[in-house]
Amino acid sequence: MSELIQIERDAYDARGVVKLTLNRPEAFNALSEAMLEALERALQEVAASDARVVVLAGAGRAFCAGHDLKEMRAEPALDYYRELFARCSRMMLTIQRMPQPVIARVQGIATAAGCQLVAMCDLAVASSDARFAVSGVNLGLFCATPSVPLSRNVSRKAAFEMLVTGEFIDAATARERGLVNRVASPGELDDAVRTLAAAIAAKPREAVAAGKGLFYRQLETGIEAAYALASETMACNMMDDATLEGTQAFIEKRPPRWD
Repeated sequence: MSELIQIERDAYDARGVVKLTLNRPEAFNALSEAMLEALERALQEVAASDARVVVLAGAGRAFCAGHDLKEMRAEPALDYYRELFARCSRMMLTIQRMPQPVIARVQGIATAAGCQLVAMCDLAVASSDARFAVSGVNLGLFCATPSVPLSRNVSRKAAFEMLVTGEFIDAATARERGLVNRVASPGELDDAVRTLAAAIAAKPREAVAAGKGLFYRQLETGIEAAYALASETMACNMMDDATLEGTQAFIEKRPPRWD
């Protein structure tokens, strides 16, 4: 795992920030079977730890170029493809289900399953020269699994246009459409990631974890069920020691004293 996924704890000089770096720069960090397995194991390990924030990055000139097409083409069997895409989906869902917010740090290209990876992350910060595409259609393969998170990040028509044209969009357009949160110049990308990660890491871990879980659950329900879930989450959150300290600090007009 250390070869394919580099793990840096207390990254960006911030306690509780874990940086996971896809480490196949010569292949633009393509998601080989081994990479998918290593990334899922790394995410599960971090999810079970006391980490507060995860930064997902790519080594070299690209964030991620999607699936490893050479590996895929070497075994053209339906059962193989079913298992491959199921494995990829499990890894993607791990990102959403883990308690820590996950920030994609994007440079270069993020294509096909690489763009899916950006869309599955809770937040994304992109270099101004980054480019995004779900370009499988250019090879005759509709990016069906990437369409799931993409259509939950950007508008339907914007998502469908990307899916049926395979065209790239730049970082500024990705931000306008909601695929990324912030855009920074290449030289300031890490500073932008550091600022966002530090802002989250400074908040109570329990509140952020509960909030993330609720955020995704309520999106998939009707509005009445969403309010019921949200009300229960807030009621439980109000009983946390960190929340009691935060509200008392507000009343006393002082900064909260969190661990």
